[in-house]
Amino acid sequence: MDDLVVAPGPGAPRGLRVPAEDLLERFSRASGPGGQGVATTDSRVQLSLDVGTTSALDDVQRARALARLEGRLVGTVLTVTAEEHRSQRRNRTAARERLAELLREAVAPPVVRRPTRPTRASRRRAAEAKRHRSQIKRDRRRPEQP
Repeated sequence: MDDLVVAPGPGAPRGLRVPAEDLLERFSRASGPGGQGVATTDSRVQLSLDVGTTSALDDVQRARALARLEGRLVGTVLTVTAEEHRSQRRNRTAARERLAELLREAVAPPVVRRPTRPTRASRRRAAEAKRHRSQIKRDRRRPEQP
């Protein structure tokens, strides 16, 4: 098994390289398509990575990944499963792609929303709309009796 390469992105500008020894692959029988061979081939792939101990992440990335993936982790271990293909090789590739994408998203810094102020034109339009609505409601009233 080769190292897992994660494409560059926010939080990992040079990408990540997860050493093969940090990954654990397990194979089992997959449900779903496969015909007669489905009962005899171990085509489901479970790929696991201990996010808490992997050497691929620095401390900041590790903290982000642990916080972001909290609901998916068992302890500190992240596991992805692939069983949509008939061949074990294609499922291995799919699992590795899925794990790489999860890691790439997990190490990205949080997006901070900068508060903005309404523009002068938008405030003017809002005031105009309010005056217009007020006039419409005023016109619906019963005329005043002298």
